[in-house]
Amino acid sequence: MIEALQNIEFTPFLISFKLATITAFVLFCVALPLAWYLSQTRSKVKPFIEAITALPIVLPPSVLGFYILWAFAPDSALGAFFEDAFGVKLAFSFTGLVVASCFYSLPFMVQPLQSGFESLNKNMLEASYVAGKSKFITLFKVALPNIKPSLLTAIIVTFAHTVGEFGVVLMVGGSIPGETKVASVAIYDMVEMMDYTSAHIYSAIMVLISFVVLLGVYIFNAKQVRRFGL
Repeated sequence: MIEALQNIEFTPFLISFKLATITAFVLFCVALPLAWYLSQTRSKVKPFIEAITALPIVLPPSVLGFYILWAFAPDSALGAFFEDAFGVKLAFSFTGLVVASCFYSLPFMVQPLQSGFESLNKNMLEASYVAGKSKFITLFKVALPNIKPSLLTAIIVTFAHTVGEFGVVLMVGGSIPGETKVASVAIYDMVEMMDYTSAHIYSAIMVLISFVVLLGVYIFNAKQVRRFGL
């Protein structure tokens, strides 16, 4: 056990955290206007957009991973475009992992933000519009500061979900050491090699990280409720 602890390779964890950080940032930029639109619109297409956004929750990771891998293949239109235009290979690369993770984790960013926006007092938003503020200013100066628990939940849950994802990242990124071999894939490789001691250690680290992250979210949200009565 002591020897196994000394031989822990932290690179898979660093790749997981790097992937989760980039994914959470990209998804925040994408999901914020989408969640705001969904919370404010009464359009008939809203249910369709919500259904498409929520698909990754119900689709098996293998199904989603297969179609993303198919779309990223060098002989596909999307894969060929990225490789020719930007020199970027999407399949079995870290860049491809980021794009795939954005698809898979999208609902975990959109839904908490949308719920937070929908819970806002409509009179608050109307007062901002009456005061001559644009929708952009209202979003960033009025809406966002008043949904801090939802905002934190969206970011942290997206981060944690990306760190723990296995199926999609394995199919799209494979297990390339130092590039696409994230912590969850590293654990899978250890189990395949029957290195159960290392698998236990890596799994315990993942459990601890996930618990601490979620505990932090619940503590923060509880403080917000007591402080502001949200």
